[in-house]
Amino acid sequence: MGMERSLLEKMIEAQGGGGESILATLKYAILPIAKVFTMCFMGFLMASKHVNILPAHGRKLLNGLVFSLLLPCLIFSQLGRAITYEKMLQWWFIPANVVLGTISGSLIGLIVALIIRPPYPYFKFTIIHIGIGNIGNIPLVLIAALCRDPSNPFGDSDKCSQDGNAYISFGQWVGAIILYTYVFKMLAPPPGRSFDGNEDEKQLPVSRSPPIENGTSAAEGDSVVSNKASIENSAAPESEPLLQSTIETLTATNWFSSKSIISMLQKVAEKLKLKQIFQPPIIASVLAIVIGVVPFLKKLVLTDDAPFFFFTDSCLILGEAMIPCILLALGGNLVDGPGVGSKRLGLRTTASIIFARLTFVPLAGLGIVTLADKFGFIPEGDKMFKFVLLLQHSMPTSVLSGAVANLRGCGKESAAILFWVHIFAVFSMAGWIILFLSILF
Repeated sequence: MGMERSLLEKMIEAQGGGGESILATLKYAILPIAKVFTMCFMGFLMASKHVNILPAHGRKLLNGLVFSLLLPCLIFSQLGRAITYEKMLQWWFIPANVVLGTISGSLIGLIVALIIRPPYPYFKFTIIHIGIGNIGNIPLVLIAALCRDPSNPFGDSDKCSQDGNAYISFGQWVGAIILYTYVFKMLAPPPGRSFDGNEDEKQLPVSRSPPIENGTSAAEGDSVVSNKASIENSAAPESEPLLQSTIETLTATNWFSSKSIISMLQKVAEKLKLKQIFQPPIIASVLAIVIGVVPFLKKLVLTDDAPFFFFTDSCLILGEAMIPCILLALGGNLVDGPGVGSKRLGLRTTASIIFARLTFVPLAGLGIVTLADKFGFIPEGDKMFKFVLLLQHSMPTSVLSGAVANLRGCGKESAAILFWVHIFAVFSMAGWIILFLSILF
């Protein structure tokens, strides 16, 4: 009771006192969540059996459209227009905050996993689903809903939206690297087994070469033919000069060496998961940063009077469609329920993951951001910057971690966690936003 009273007193003192200031804070905190909930409910309704306008196949296509086109357009247009070389140096703590959030969240997940002892083999699974939050899609949605109100506490709606989206987008490339390296490694099934307890089938290699006549294999037949050919060639007189033979040998050697280098680079890229890391949103972030920090390129593409501004303006128009589309898809995904994954994890493990992700991780994040502010790592007077940092710690489990879990064979269990954590996050995010706004204003 005393803690609630102190929080209310702090909110009143920070905003000049009076009941109207408290109601204004509640309005700014709850209305964005209410908008998100309403659009998700529309998606849920469209995907229900009674309407069935947004079936599973349609939701998959909609998710692909958002991820491959709409989200990259939003990132490129908002981040590119906002960033400069000086701002990039000032914003260094945003990717650092993502890394620190992953470390602190994983440590909390480790402690929780050691206490509750989840069923085998979900120990690392528990750590990941507590430690990895949604640092992209949901914060973008909340910023858009909050800044849409002309009376929002951050001032001008356009500047509020542009700055907020730029800050969030600037940290996404780090999240992608973490996701497809650390998360991919941690969600590996037990050696020789899968998450459902079955042993991996190990098939013996089967020769694709059919037998030839007289019981001789194709490989042996090839060697016989090659030996015969070599004997014939050795018996034949030399018809080409030695110099040409040497040139051909060197050419063949160079060809094989270049081929081996290309093969080695392909193996390195596959090992580092570069194809998974460089997804469309990450490519859009890199392009926005490169073009945005070079004044000549920025005046050529991103400014209002730029000769190629029509491209940026098209991206702005497409980017505006990202928010409703992703919320419709998210609401539609909830129509299937948690599935069989909840039974495999058990009630204790599921509840512990949800509670730790939505309660303990934001508290740790609040401590990280407060210390960063005291050490001067946050630009002075930029409240949106600090608000975005706090939001990064208070989000539900990352949806993309579910995609990685699906690749690793535990997609059903991850879907169950994502189902429940997004339902309870509607209430937890409202509470954390109230606290964050009371601290900032």
